[in-house]
Amino acid sequence: MDDDFEFPTSSDVNMDEDMGIPEDDSVNPILKEGEEKEIGKNGLKKKLVKEGEGWETPIHYTGMLLDGTQFDSSRDRGTSFKFKLGQGQAIKGWDEGIKSMKKGEKAIFTIPPELAYGESGSPPSIPPNAILQFEVELLSWTSIKDICKDGGILKKILTEGEKWENPKDLDEVFVKYEARLEDGILISKSDGVEFNVGNGYFCPALSKSIKTMKKGETVLLIVKPQYAFGESGRPASGDEGAVPSNATLQITIELIFWKAVSDITKDKKVLKKIWKEGEGYERPNDGAVVQVKLIGKLDDGTIFAKKGHEEEPFQFKVDEVVDELDRVVKKMKKGEVALVTIQPEYAFEPSETQQELAIIPANATVDYEVELLSFVKMNTQEKIEAAGKKKEEGNALFKATKYERASKQYEKAVRFIDHDFSFSDEEKKQAKVLKITCNLNNAACKLKLKDYKQAERLCTKVLEIDSRNVKALYRRAQACIQLVNLDLAELDIKKALEIDPDNMDVKLEYKILKEKVREYNKKDARFYGTIFLKMYKLEQARSSKLEAKQEPVSTVG
Repeated sequence: MDDDFEFPTSSDVNMDEDMGIPEDDSVNPILKEGEEKEIGKNGLKKKLVKEGEGWETPIHYTGMLLDGTQFDSSRDRGTSFKFKLGQGQAIKGWDEGIKSMKKGEKAIFTIPPELAYGESGSPPSIPPNAILQFEVELLSWTSIKDICKDGGILKKILTEGEKWENPKDLDEVFVKYEARLEDGILISKSDGVEFNVGNGYFCPALSKSIKTMKKGETVLLIVKPQYAFGESGRPASGDEGAVPSNATLQITIELIFWKAVSDITKDKKVLKKIWKEGEGYERPNDGAVVQVKLIGKLDDGTIFAKKGHEEEPFQFKVDEVVDELDRVVKKMKKGEVALVTIQPEYAFEPSETQQELAIIPANATVDYEVELLSFVKMNTQEKIEAAGKKKEEGNALFKATKYERASKQYEKAVRFIDHDFSFSDEEKKQAKVLKITCNLNNAACKLKLKDYKQAERLCTKVLEIDSRNVKALYRRAQACIQLVNLDLAELDIKKALEIDPDNMDVKLEYKILKEKVREYNKKDARFYGTIFLKMYKLEQARSSKLEAKQEPVSTVG
């Protein structure tokens, strides 16, 4: 192993997370040339002789006693000194002092006995209880990262990467790597392999390390057995060499690139893999008119849809194709190319579906290759018009008793107008009416579908806008009765009757509520009556046992 693998990680330097510079505190004081300050609380002093560069924190040094007697110098030997910080390879004063330095910095440290050689000294050069001075110049250092914080995987950067992003578990990475035993024997090599980070490859250390790397970065890993092949090792196979039991490995990895994968539905049922990055930061909103190239495929490669490739670009409004594809397009940027994999739950009907070029079997997973060529966002008035259209579509579906589909139309309508920051005052009024109507109608759908929690939530959203909305109070009471939240149901009904005393629907619901209350009171009475009866019988039995144990009292005549 190279000697320069022994130097401190950047975590040894006290860094401010936001600014990337050391804090001006008692551990890492910011000094001007010629200035001296105490470091920490153990009497160590540092005098800055020459400013360093950057904030990357080995070394040339000269050691002297306070009377000026020199006892050691790396310069006189003509070789710099290398050691590992915090591992007891140098006196404590060095561990504390050198981690406060920058590359190229020169400083004089005054080190008390407690942080040097103490009462015993270091005969014959250093007497007992000696205060020492070291003039130190920090020449360079190599960053070593303890990836798992247990010494199991040590990472040394050989080539810096680009930008700041790191791959995540879902992403697919393309890497080159070489794995060797400590004696240098090659056991595995690839000039290019692609795999999913979360699934891993070769040994556990690869996926753990890659999540700390940047594009183009090359690193050397020292991997202990627990993150390699452990006690069992691994037999030779094909071109792959054998790994002995409890072997430590040296692995060189280059992260060439990766494809970012995002979980659109947060349940890994709809995944978007970026093949080509898009431009800028803008993305389509609900109702935006988008132009795309689109190919739909089954798992076996059968193409069931192809649009925008041989004719004009395929143009549509976001919300007019497969729901989850809409959600994906809204997360794309202009010029982006992505592969979207949609599981059956979010794709088509659970039965066969005829598409443009092929039949999609029941419960099929589908892939879409999508390129977003351009898009035009909706203006505020168009959003209101689109919300109104979706509301009418929802109403028609509700009348046809297609409650699930109606619910989705009401949800889409609300999404168009949910963020009304850029609306005019008149548009905000129109949006408010639409939000109330669509959420109330959606609550009616949820009641039909027996999704009482969602019905309650939707009514609550309406009441946050209009606290005296009788329909919202009535429908929330209906949901609460089913959820056995009878207190809130009663409050809602009473408030609704205060506002509209003659509302027959609310009065009927009040009768239902009272009947529910009586029913639950009877159940409670039976339950507690049974409990009290059992307690009474136990008490009676306990009293009988106590009486039986008492001896009869004899009388003397």
